[in-house]
Amino acid sequence: MVDTAFQTQYRDEYIHGFEQRQSLLRETVTTEAVIKGEKAIFLVADSGSAETVTRGNNGLIAARSDNLNQSTATLTEQHDLVRKTKFNIFASQGNQRQIMQNTSIGVLNRKIDDQITTILDSGTVTIGSTTTLPSLDLFQNARVKLSNASVPWDSGITFLCQPAYLAYLEQTPEFGSADYVNLRAYAGDDPSWRDQPQVYRWRNVLVIEHPNLPGKGTSSEQSFLYHRSALGHAADTEGMDIGAGYNEEQSYWYTRCSMFMGAVLLQNSGVVGIAADGSAYA
Repeated sequence: MVDTAFQTQYRDEYIHGFEQRQSLLRETVTTEAVIKGEKAIFLVADSGSAETVTRGNNGLIAARSDNLNQSTATLTEQHDLVRKTKFNIFASQGNQRQIMQNTSIGVLNRKIDDQITTILDSGTVTIGSTTTLPSLDLFQNARVKLSNASVPWDSGITFLCQPAYLAYLEQTPEFGSADYVNLRAYAGDDPSWRDQPQVYRWRNVLVIEHPNLPGKGTSSEQSFLYHRSALGHAADTEGMDIGAGYNEEQSYWYTRCSMFMGAVLLQNSGVVGIAADGSAYA
């Protein structure tokens, strides 16, 4: 005699799949809000390595001009459109409309970081090779290159690194020393940090581990040490435009996430690309 009637339970609340859902990098570069137009022009100004002069024989001080360089970020349309029929939303598990919105925002945020890392990868100051392991020595080499280029060692420096690179660094005594670290990635039990990017501030450098850098998991992983003023990222003033609605004629729901944005390299000497073999930890 059968005396059971088994039931299958479907959890109504959905679980996020593993993927990057927010931009980790836009706050580490120089940003510009575009009111209207296809291009945003950034001005980089310096003295051109000028030196002082003495007064001339004619009694006048020789004048000079400033060194002014304009760099242009060309904005492009970037969109993500998700569409599901009313029946699919009705018949499917979980809050499908909320899933549409969350995944679409994640796609656009990843594009912001992709634009920035593409520009970082275009820099011509590079160190390391496919036979070099990630190390503190490589980092110090990059640091010296920035300092030799007169890049100020202030709070605008970011070390954007591969997960494997950070794993190697965390094994060095210097990286764990309280003399160098003033923001610890594992400090405290405050739950408010759990959904935030995990970062260090080490040697007054913001260290960001990123899951989508060029060459990830290979012998040609690319990491970057750079100053905020070396890159520009421009976007329309409204920022991310999120639209959602229902089409009555075709009976489907949609979510669209859009942004007009572009990135540009402002100062090549302010970016050092670091190549290393992180494949052992892939």
